[in-house]
Amino acid sequence: MDMRPTARQQELIDLAAKLAREKFEPRAAELDRDARFPFEDYDDLREAGLLALCVPEAYGGLGGDLETYVLVVEQLAKGNASTALTYNMHCLTMLMMGEMADAYEMDETQRARHEKHRAAHFKEVVEDGVFYGQPHSEPVEQGQTDTAFQVGGRRFGTRAEKIDGGYRINGKKFFVSLSDSADYFATPAILIGDAPWIERTLYLKVPREAEGVTFSGEWDPIGMRATMSRNMALEDVFVPDEAEVLPPGVFGGLYLSAAAHGPMLFSATFLGMMQRAYEFTLDYLTGGVEGASAKEDIGPVISNGIADMLFKIEAAKALYYRAASEAKLKPTHEIRQRARAAHIMIQRNCVEVAQEAIKVSGGRALLKQFPLERFLRDAQASSVMRPWTREIATEAVWESAIRMAKRRNGTYVEEEKL
Repeated sequence: MDMRPTARQQELIDLAAKLAREKFEPRAAELDRDARFPFEDYDDLREAGLLALCVPEAYGGLGGDLETYVLVVEQLAKGNASTALTYNMHCLTMLMMGEMADAYEMDETQRARHEKHRAAHFKEVVEDGVFYGQPHSEPVEQGQTDTAFQVGGRRFGTRAEKIDGGYRINGKKFFVSLSDSADYFATPAILIGDAPWIERTLYLKVPREAEGVTFSGEWDPIGMRATMSRNMALEDVFVPDEAEVLPPGVFGGLYLSAAAHGPMLFSATFLGMMQRAYEFTLDYLTGGVEGASAKEDIGPVISNGIADMLFKIEAAKALYYRAASEAKLKPTHEIRQRARAAHIMIQRNCVEVAQEAIKVSGGRALLKQFPLERFLRDAQASSVMRPWTREIATEAVWESAIRMAKRRNGTYVEEEKL
């Protein structure tokens, strides 16, 4: 198995690493302290052409696939994890319109409709440098419009009514990253009607400044503070037919078919962040960080901690890279399980690596003049992010394992949950 990046991938990896090191990292502490969205980082991404990373080349983009995306974001996260995490949402929207939609079976009418709409969406990204948020999470207390679609705990409390020329949308979202910042929000909704539920799943482009769109609530979390993830309300918001990010019905089917690999996109952020924690720790201990003198005597506690950090990083990286390389293959039970395992391993290891970094560096590492305490706070977000929190992903693993075992043993009943 050849795990070496292509020459083009390596160019993009180097570009992302340079941006992270020279631009993102020097700003990260201030953005975190002020809980302020990293507009400057997005200016750099735009100037470097990386907002079009996952736009197909045929539409003027860089043509990056899922594998290329994760390699790039892994580097960006070393500079600012909040920037990388929000960039994930923009790139996932591009991948869903591009690579994922291309692999999804559509009839001729759907395909023609999608080609027309995505050409306009991609053009804005390439020529105008717009970027997207993804308001997927909804308050549980809002209930569900349809109970059939519960992948990753996702709820369709947001409803859309078909009217002349477009849709009227009503709903509430929370933890909306890039709120007050993104140009558009790729918004899941369910069409009011009697058709089968999957045919009524919609994915619509909602402008930030559309009439009826409001953001509310303070944003003062312990970590990922620069994501600016506030509440979003949609009250009789009109969007035209051309605002379809995907044709009606495709979102539900696409999400189900890519359920295991989709969450892996935001895992790349935490993989990159834990590597930066390790790199910084080595610099901190050896006199490479301003304000921290070199440790003259590195004993077994520190040295074993350093080794353990590396073991966790390399184990997570190896599993993650393999799972990412399988994203284009026909999904089997084993491929899906491996993707879930990679996602969960990163959720666990990023917290443990950040904790170990502080322990081996000593008490001063808790000071905000150093980034390790921020890494640990940001790492906490990995296991609670929907649609695949650690609990939800773990449940998906054991349910799938038992279901397959029952099928092997002839004891599976279709109506059972397992």
